[in-house]
Amino acid sequence: MKYGYARVSTLNQDLETQLQTLKAEGCEVIRSEKFTGTKTDRPQFQELLSVLSEGDTLVVTKLDRLARNTKEVIEVIEMLFAKGVKLHVLNVGLLEDTSMGRFFLTTLLAVAELERNMIVERTQEGKAIAKQNPDFKEGRPNKFEGKHIKHAIKLLETNSFSQVEAMTGISKSTLQRHKKKQKELV
Repeated sequence: MKYGYARVSTLNQDLETQLQTLKAEGCEVIRSEKFTGTKTDRPQFQELLSVLSEGDTLVVTKLDRLARNTKEVIEVIEMLFAKGVKLHVLNVGLLEDTSMGRFFLTTLLAVAELERNMIVERTQEGKAIAKQNPDFKEGRPNKFEGKHIKHAIKLLETNSFSQVEAMTGISKSTLQRHKKKQKELV
């Protein structure tokens, strides 16, 4: 039997393209979920793994739909191979429990992991260069400028935190944090 599995990492992403591709590939049963690949306890995936048996084929559109790192993908594929299940990765091909299948899989996964590691390294290098700038501030930029905060703090003299939040859009916690800083400076 031919089973399909589709997954996206966030609730905002759309599964439809994967589902259509799996249907066109002739999958008789398709399981899908919106669940991060970093989690191994994905309910639909676990249920699908439990019903697969010898002679079945699991179809995914890309290898990263199974897991997020080389170790986990290898574990999943070895478990499939131990059950006598073939894996058809549509952008790669059919992976079977043969010497060539294992060689191809290991090589492919090593290249994918190398690529991810290089992205992380480039990001860290860019951050190190940015930190050399004296104006560099790590993290998300402030939503409100100093003059907005000062105005809101001034409003607190005659209004409650909730009222000032409603008037300015500046959250109560931000107002409290800045008021506390102001007291510490005095």
